[in-house]
Amino acid sequence: PELSLRNAGGESVQLADFRGRPLVINLWASWCPPCRREMPVLQQAQAENPDVVFLFANQGESAETVRHFLQGENLRLDNLLFDNGGQLGQQVGSVALPTTVFYTAEGRLLGSHLGELSRGSLARYLEAFEPAAAAPATRSSE
Repeated sequence: PELSLRNAGGESVQLADFRGRPLVINLWASWCPPCRREMPVLQQAQAENPDVVFLFANQGESAETVRHFLQGENLRLDNLLFDNGGQLGQQVGSVALPTTVFYTAEGRLLGSHLGELSRGSLARYLEAFEPAAAAPATRSSE
């Protein structure tokens, strides 16, 4: 989406700047129980998929509230962004939290998931980013 959000340092970040790599954007809040439950799953996926950019767009909370939550849960999330006005949620059609959207490296929407992501459902979305998913499998004969 064409949108600018703030990072934890208060600097403006353009979402379009992340084109060129597959992108997962998670819309979340610390007061949302399903969001809290899926955070360790997303943190692990972030660590295991270095070729995929994960953006964590907090919805309407202060940087201090988010920092306190992440420290208390021992979570390390790269690319933490703040969507205080809910503009991103409106653009992606989010009606509830958590919402996770998946974009190709070219910026094309690949899919979205409303509600808590399990390891299995997230893995299925991430498989769509793999080159083998875009091309038919070929077998070499040796």
